[in-house]
Amino acid sequence: MNRSFYIIMAAQFFSSLADNALLIAAIALLVQLNAPAWMTPLLKLFFVLSYVLLAAFVGAFADSRPKGNVMFITNTIKFVGCIVMLFGSHPLFSYAIVGLGAAAYSPAKYGILTELLPPEKLVAANGWIEGLTVSSIILGTVLGGVLISNAVSQTLLGFDMPFIDTGIDTPAESAILVIMMIYVIAAMINLRIPDTGARYMSQKTNPLELIKDFAHCFTTLWDDRLGQISLAVTTLFWGAGATLQFIVIKWAEVALHMNLSQGAILQAISAVGVAFGAVWAAWRVPLRKSLSVLPYGIAMGVVVCIMALYNSNMLPDTTLFTVGQLKLSLNLLPAYGLLILVGSLAGYFVVPMNALLQHRGHVLMSAGHSIAVQNFNENISVLMMLLVYSLLIWLDIQIQFVIIGFGIVVSVLMWLVIKRHAANQAQYDSMHLIGESKH
Repeated sequence: MNRSFYIIMAAQFFSSLADNALLIAAIALLVQLNAPAWMTPLLKLFFVLSYVLLAAFVGAFADSRPKGNVMFITNTIKFVGCIVMLFGSHPLFSYAIVGLGAAAYSPAKYGILTELLPPEKLVAANGWIEGLTVSSIILGTVLGGVLISNAVSQTLLGFDMPFIDTGIDTPAESAILVIMMIYVIAAMINLRIPDTGARYMSQKTNPLELIKDFAHCFTTLWDDRLGQISLAVTTLFWGAGATLQFIVIKWAEVALHMNLSQGAILQAISAVGVAFGAVWAAWRVPLRKSLSVLPYGIAMGVVVCIMALYNSNMLPDTTLFTVGQLKLSLNLLPAYGLLILVGSLAGYFVVPMNALLQHRGHVLMSAGHSIAVQNFNENISVLMMLLVYSLLIWLDIQIQFVIIGFGIVVSVLMWLVIKRHAANQAQYDSMHLIGESKH
């Protein structure tokens, strides 16, 4: 990998770190406002709404100028979302602004990989990007939990500006202020991303023409025998992953008797597994063998079902050691192990699928447009799964039943995807398309 790739990785790390820390701070703000429990998963729903509503436009925007410039502009939009949240706007609305920036950031972030690297390096690049992104999820979630904890928040709130009343009086507000500084770091790195030299035809500006163009890209990717399989898998994965974030926090509260700060750290445990699986896939799975990982998706759903059956009362609460907010006790070891296993399986099967989808999108259309189509599908899945999860919480369904149903749905859908791929191959062997040059 060349130097530009590492700059892109650094920019992605800090921007994603801030996104995930901000989610925990936003949840703390909702708790501070005594918001109902069903409103918490709606944070993610409002965040991803822009991915769906603006899908026809963000791809064209990403292809209209150098990707580093696009990443700087969109990171600035995230910063504005923080400011709005800090000064009294409802967390749902504020996090939606951050989601607007993220929706436009994504086509540039992934699109630049296909401009910078040859197809045979895409799995490795995605593995490292995914591993780094997951590392930022781990650290961001932990950072959010630490920043809202009593010890750290009281220290932050203890700093006074002479003669100035900042209006920052709660742990959530002090956390948001720190997170804003991380977005500033990401913006400074964005400015260092070099121009790859890739240029596309002049982008349309008429909204109806853009929607028509997006619809054509959408059908092109779903009609492609390899594109439809990779798109189906990544669509399922990101919907499941977004929902699992909130499921783990709720499971930590009910089955493991943890508070929000501890649950946020526990949530990061599964991300350790995703990072491991992503890096392992980057090392072991070449692009031409990417479809061999599909059965691991079924296995992930099964392990999720097993997770629902465990609670901390099954083993004695014997403390082995404590690191900050994270207490490692005997009765939590199985929970950590299951979360790491779920994450490892997820990372191992999604990274090759991401790389294959990016490759087919780049071959069939432009980088920005293909990523916009991918984001549209993935976030439709996120919206649907989060709406169902919010409804189940509103109906007061036990979290154990929610988790089991979630795991079964994931396994069944992955099995159907495998059957579809087998049917495609029976009609026409499409594997030789992997690695072909851009049309």
